[in-house]
Amino acid sequence: MFLSRFRVNTARPGARRLLSSPQAMHAAVMSSFPGLLPTDVPDPASPRVLWRLDHQARAEVLLYIVSPDRPDLTHLVEQAGWPAAAAADPQTPGWQTRPYGPLLERLANGDRWAFRLTANPIHTIRRKDSEPRKITAHLTPVHQMAWLLQRQESCGFRVLEKADHKRLLPSGTTHHGKHEHHGDRYELSVGDQRTLSFDKSRGTGGSRRGKQVSLVTVTFDGRLEVTDPDALRRTLSHGIGRAKAYGCGLITLAPLTRTAQQAP
Repeated sequence: MFLSRFRVNTARPGARRLLSSPQAMHAAVMSSFPGLLPTDVPDPASPRVLWRLDHQARAEVLLYIVSPDRPDLTHLVEQAGWPAAAAADPQTPGWQTRPYGPLLERLANGDRWAFRLTANPIHTIRRKDSEPRKITAHLTPVHQMAWLLQRQESCGFRVLEKADHKRLLPSGTTHHGKHEHHGDRYELSVGDQRTLSFDKSRGTGGSRRGKQVSLVTVTFDGRLEVTDPDALRRTLSHGIGRAKAYGCGLITLAPLTRTAQQAP
């Protein structure tokens, strides 16, 4: 497994095209692997290619890729990077790739990490019993947060809870009818909500227009504790939720500061 990072040059027309189309970005990412054909179908049992865009600032966008094989991002550098700078120094091709295995192997019960995840939180609804269930997006932070909390155990981690003195509410949780609101209980924030709408093109080169796709994505930032290292390894290499082809599902970990590690 490999983890790659590529900084997007947002001033270039090619970059703006890729950033405006999750489908185009997906195609560009998948083209980084010579052994993958466009017709290949991901094996659910095997690690897959995952990617995520982090919008650090208006003009700073980072592309992260987790993949079973080492990618070649030369075409991305040419379209959406700094090709002259990359050509001037062969030691810095315009992206960074590191083996992911060492981090996966050292995960252990009780480890605490900071994490980031961009996901497509959805649920199914129906207005009448006679109607088929319809997939729809969670639109409020409370429900988006609940979506992740419902999956934490099966994904091999638990989101850390805030210490009492850091909570605005006495318990960090409020109840409204049957619903529990966790907004102040957990070391977890929800932000950067985006609605992506695009045509899922068909045919060679995407020349034929297909059905309209609409996605709501959000980015979770928080702190977690490892509860099942094997399950978390699978989560890191397979992703969480739907819309993985469109930049969702990739969760990344970062070391906590010493102070954060010691906090309850």
